[in-house]
Amino acid sequence: MQSEMKIDMPAQHKKMSLKAIVRDAGIGIALLVLILIFSITTEHFLAPNNITNILTQITINLILAVGLTFVILIAGIDLSVGSVLAFACVVAGKVITIEGLDANTAIFLAVIASLLAGTLCGLLNGLISAYWGLPSFIITLGMLNIARGGALHISEAQTIYSFPEQFNDFGSASLFGIPVVFLVALLLVGIAGFVLHKTVFGRMIYGIGNNEEAVRLAGHPVFWYKVMAYTICGLMAGIAGIVYMARLNISSPIAGIGFELNAIAAVIIGGTSLMGGRGSVYGTLLGAFIIGVLANGLILLGLNDFMRQMITGVVIIVAVVLDHYREKMTTGS
Repeated sequence: MQSEMKIDMPAQHKKMSLKAIVRDAGIGIALLVLILIFSITTEHFLAPNNITNILTQITINLILAVGLTFVILIAGIDLSVGSVLAFACVVAGKVITIEGLDANTAIFLAVIASLLAGTLCGLLNGLISAYWGLPSFIITLGMLNIARGGALHISEAQTIYSFPEQFNDFGSASLFGIPVVFLVALLLVGIAGFVLHKTVFGRMIYGIGNNEEAVRLAGHPVFWYKVMAYTICGLMAGIAGIVYMARLNISSPIAGIGFELNAIAAVIIGGTSLMGGRGSVYGTLLGAFIIGVLANGLILLGLNDFMRQMITGVVIIVAVVLDHYREKMTTGS
């Protein structure tokens, strides 16, 4: 049975990859149309400073969405990423402001602390959800409150600031006019793409989303693959927490409120199926761009916060409806 799985999975994976390329091309066209519309209707949309702003603004959402792509591919969900970002951010903020540490040591320890905090939250999400077979919606909703409460408790509901200059400089640094934080996000997209499309682990993630029982019968440790998907998601939230600190030069216990919704929207708009098994992290990249370009363009058009929220909500609903029809076309039902 296991040898059959080894033969069938790559063929199925290649077929899904071809569909993903076609799907991503359609999403790319939608993004180009959006850019064209705002280029015509606004005066400064294509200005270099505005392009830099868009790249900077989508960075955190993109990093969170990369992690969520793994979870949604196994037909799960993680509502806690925004709160986990805040928790990791506050933990790192406490570490980086410890008196007596030199700047480089403080930065290094803060980064490690943020990564560990995010990874631990993701690991707990995965272990609890996978071991008891409980809905990830409920488990991660609980973690949303735990992480947010933890952030408020550790920080005593106070914003942490006064970070080393080297750390603050990282958040505003650019390379050839491209924000360094965005380049970090692109690197994560590339790594995630390699893992999902070129490794056994990636094939199993797709396999679990398509037919979890078949993967289990083939002798693969489904439990640990699912745990790892949530752990990766938590790790991405930890990285996003560091980027948040570096960009804004603060560590806030109320950071990340609502971030999970935008990140999930980026994944779904990018073509990853809520039913699992179909999608691409490169589509997620395009989805994050669509959300970022839409938000920026609507601001340049002078729309208020309420209208922007309404329009973004409509786009998300349309994306979910399209996902529903894609699912029906794929299954033939």
